[in-house]
Amino acid sequence: MFLVLSCIAVAHEARFTLLAALVCILGAFLTVNLYSRLRSSRGSKRYLWLFLVALVGGATIWTTHFSAMLGYIVPLGRTFEPTLTLISLGCAILTSGLAFLLASQGRSIGFPLIGGAVFGMGIAVMHYLGMEAYLVTGILKWDVSFVAWSVVLGGGLGAAALVLAHTGKGVSGIVQAASVMILAIVLMHFIGMTAITVVPLSGVSIPAQALSDDVMLAAVVGVTLVIIATVGSAFVIDTRNMAEATATYQHLAMHDPLTQLPNRTYLRHQLEEELLNVRDSSMLAVLAIDLDRFKDVNDLHGHGAGDALLADLGRRLKLLLGDGEFVARIGGDEFVAYKSGVADEAEILPFANRLRSEIARPFDWQNQVVKIGGSVGISRAPRDGLAADELLTRADLAAYSAKTDGGDRLAFYCEGMEERSRSRASIALDLKSAIQNGELELYYQPQNDTRTRSLKGFEALVRWKHPERGLVSPTEFIPIAEETGLILDIGAWVLEEACTAAAAWPEQYSVAVNVSALQIAQSTLSQQVAAVLARTSLAPARLEIELTESGLIADQAHALKVVLDLKKLGVSVAMDDFGTGYSSLSTLQNFPFDKIKIDRGFIMSLTANKQSAAIVKSTILLGTSLKIPVLAEGVETEDQLSFLLQEGCQSVQGYLFGKPLRLDECIALMDSERGEKESVLPSVDLVATPT
Repeated sequence: MFLVLSCIAVAHEARFTLLAALVCILGAFLTVNLYSRLRSSRGSKRYLWLFLVALVGGATIWTTHFSAMLGYIVPLGRTFEPTLTLISLGCAILTSGLAFLLASQGRSIGFPLIGGAVFGMGIAVMHYLGMEAYLVTGILKWDVSFVAWSVVLGGGLGAAALVLAHTGKGVSGIVQAASVMILAIVLMHFIGMTAITVVPLSGVSIPAQALSDDVMLAAVVGVTLVIIATVGSAFVIDTRNMAEATATYQHLAMHDPLTQLPNRTYLRHQLEEELLNVRDSSMLAVLAIDLDRFKDVNDLHGHGAGDALLADLGRRLKLLLGDGEFVARIGGDEFVAYKSGVADEAEILPFANRLRSEIARPFDWQNQVVKIGGSVGISRAPRDGLAADELLTRADLAAYSAKTDGGDRLAFYCEGMEERSRSRASIALDLKSAIQNGELELYYQPQNDTRTRSLKGFEALVRWKHPERGLVSPTEFIPIAEETGLILDIGAWVLEEACTAAAAWPEQYSVAVNVSALQIAQSTLSQQVAAVLARTSLAPARLEIELTESGLIADQAHALKVVLDLKKLGVSVAMDDFGTGYSSLSTLQNFPFDKIKIDRGFIMSLTANKQSAAIVKSTILLGTSLKIPVLAEGVETEDQLSFLLQEGCQSVQGYLFGKPLRLDECIALMDSERGEKESVLPSVDLVATPT
């Protein structure tokens, strides 16, 4: 018993445990009351009360477990597998329904005894299913004796609770039955949790948790409290008001609670109804809307700002709807709209542009102006299909096309989009084995001193030679690698290869490796770099790590720690693609960079665009003032070089000095630079960028 009390007091955060207790107490008392109403009901009403008591009882058990699990303190990464988590919820509801159905079959004490045992065993089954969904970067070891006690006590106390609910009278009977039910749920969970020991295990990876613990806790507890409050209201109203209560449930089931817009279920129902009326003379336009830059709002201002923006957007979109127009939120930052009775495509565009204009209109968040955009994909019935799923899928493909073309655009579905989607999936599959099959290689682009034109190093660019597709562009496979997480393996390979090569080169050349946002997000990046330096015997001063701003703004505190840890190793850190982010100046202020790289986009239009020239001048001046060297990318002409030399830019790279070269060509170039005849591996300023 001491171990169980210690598990409750020490191994769980108090606020999560208290919320779990609140849900358990409220739910248990309401469940006992609903069971009483079930026993006294006849006909169709009996099944309604059975559904409500199963829903409340199951949701109470599951939410108590899940809330306490969120508060379980484990010094490792952890997440929840969504499918098993949802299955455990379904199990709790189904076993509760079966238990109360059995218990209410007759007056004999045997029925509630059997039903109560099923109820208690259902708690155990739900708990251990939920534990199967609990993923950690380690393994779980179980104490069989505690597991056995949790099952025995859960079943026994569950049986006792329903017997008391069956035989008890008045308020005291309800209190007794509810108290024993609470005890069954609580003891089952915490004895079960006492049974586990979490053992860390290296090499174990788990998916990133999409939502924070606080958001998941608020969502789970909030929904369950809504269920408890709503069912509680239904319990106290007269039978004559049942229709009104049922309508309330239907609204909750068919609408998104944040935006109050129809949800995916309601959308599907409405689409199927509308498709029945589609004729050759009219069309139904389905518009998939994917918000652009919404993730930046969450990253910069917090999820509270994101939720407020979605709620405000929901109100806006509802107000602009006209006849035959409909909009729903189907999850996250995705919305779907449709317009029925469309005579031709010319009628679709005004509706789509109204939606985009409303989305682009600035939002106010705590006296700050927040702007987002929307990528819109459009499918049309009957042209693109007559099934709801088919139209939704094709509208989504079109929206993805609009987003990958730069966002804030709209696109109509066309047949080639499905082929591109399949090609993308095929690339993702092949990319998994590209490293093992030796399909990746590094090409190197020279970096030169602006004044002397002497070779200072190289930027290494990853290339993929697919056995069937040939050379796959980095712009095609790198985004896929980032989405799938394969960028971690690719980035590790680039780092190892670059440092191995540079270690054999003369010391006047150094190597710089670009890392992705996902690599920065890992807490082990500096340890990985240190291990590679140790294996390759490359001096830390000869390694430069390049970071893009997009990899820093999501969690600046963590990113700053990563940068400082890298600099402690003696490695230099450069900011790549300067000028393309919207908070570059604040990033320079907050991070101790050793170099600034001006994005090639500004250099390419340097002599033809006054704005680009002004930006480049300002960047060089800024670097001079901060005593940070500046390198300009994309230099292709003598005029560009002359401009940069005049403004004081220290180093450059671009086609003026050479295209990306194979390793042997780089060696030849370095030999030529040094004026040596024999082929000796020089040292290289290798900026290994998986981009």
